[in-house]
Amino acid sequence: MRNTQRVASHRRRRKFVKAASGYFGGRHRLYRTAREVVERAWQFQYIHRKQRKRQFRKLWIARINSAARQNGTTYSKLMNSLKKANIELNRKMLATIAFDDPEVFAKIVEIAEA
Repeated sequence: MRNTQRVASHRRRRKFVKAASGYFGGRHRLYRTAREVVERAWQFQYIHRKQRKRQFRKLWIARINSAARQNGTTYSKLMNSLKKANIELNRKMLATIAFDDPEVFAKIVEIAEA
């Protein structure tokens, strides 16, 4: 009796072992162990893709807050005044401006407060 699943199952297994290349010991050599560590790694990748977005937002807020305090206001007051003044700059752009060009950021704060 011929096993028609042989090629497909072998490829499926090789996929995991290949993904585990570079791991230490049996983790890159043995199918079962390789599958376990690769699936775990994929879970962490999925989780950390979400966390990266949160971490960047936290960084931007910290940078904006620091620059805002140097200009005599706070982050929350600045964001509120920007919203009221219809200035639509996202946090990433505000943080970049605050980090790279403090004079321009000071002018933005001035316009928002006015």
